[in-house]
Amino acid sequence: MILALVLALAFVAVTAMVVVGVSVRVLREYERGVVFRLGRVTSQRGPGLIFLLPVIDRMVRVSLRTVTLEIPAQEIITRDNVPARVTAVAYYRVIDSTKSVIEIENVLAATSQIAQTTLRSVLGKAELDALLAERERLNEHLQHIIDDQTEPWGVKVTAVEIKDVEIPERMQHAMARQAEAERERRAKIINAEGEFQAAARLNDAADVISRNPVTIQLRYLQTLIEVSNNQSSTIVFPLPIDVLRPLIDAAQTRSGSAADGAERASLDEALAAAREALDSATRDPAPVESAARPALSRQASEPVPGDKDSAGEPRP
Repeated sequence: MILALVLALAFVAVTAMVVVGVSVRVLREYERGVVFRLGRVTSQRGPGLIFLLPVIDRMVRVSLRTVTLEIPAQEIITRDNVPARVTAVAYYRVIDSTKSVIEIENVLAATSQIAQTTLRSVLGKAELDALLAERERLNEHLQHIIDDQTEPWGVKVTAVEIKDVEIPERMQHAMARQAEAERERRAKIINAEGEFQAAARLNDAADVISRNPVTIQLRYLQTLIEVSNNQSSTIVFPLPIDVLRPLIDAAQTRSGSAADGAERASLDEALAAAREALDSATRDPAPVESAARPALSRQASEPVPGDKDSAGEPRP
């Protein structure tokens, strides 16, 4: 009797433990439970501790975390007839667990198939330049299209990103040449703009310098000081004619003064010889003639400016 009572109590305890184990569930914060009661959805439960009716209720766990979906590489032909190989990634999460369980069991497979189809259809209508330079706009467009198709399943596509675009090697070389030519064009334009601005500034500087010619000399001296810092180089420094003009005029003045002095010296010598001849004449007439004759002969041999002969022709 006692043994039967103990066995009954043990059976009840085991049954209670089994019922509790089947009826009690614990859901995490990022999980929700969809309860089916005799095959029909009753409610969405969680997170925390929930209770189920044994045998009658069945619960399906649904994760609300963001899922990363790798979209396989897709072979496309762009609008300008360029073959390309595109890979992308999509991010989605479940926002209504009841819809996701009712409509489709494998949300991941369905979302991946929709993403592949949308990627081929959208990127095939875009040109290669837009595919390479306007990825943000294409990403937003893909996200809206895929999200509209997965919304009935309770799935929210938060973002779609194009990861890589592979094009043929010949097209890569052509694009590289195009980019190089574009860079050279920009460099030439920038160089021309710099020369134009420098010429404008030089024009302004010339206007300032023209007001006072001394400033150009000061500028030459300043340039000479800047260049002379390097002792190992040979400097050829040009000088303007305006700087050398005062020196040339001074040299000509000095040469003219020197010529006048030589003529004055010859005249002084002739006067001295004449005085000496006069003094000798007062003392001795005969020697005076002999002494004064060389001086007078020298004076007679030198032509007098403006002197003419009897015919009216200038004397040699």
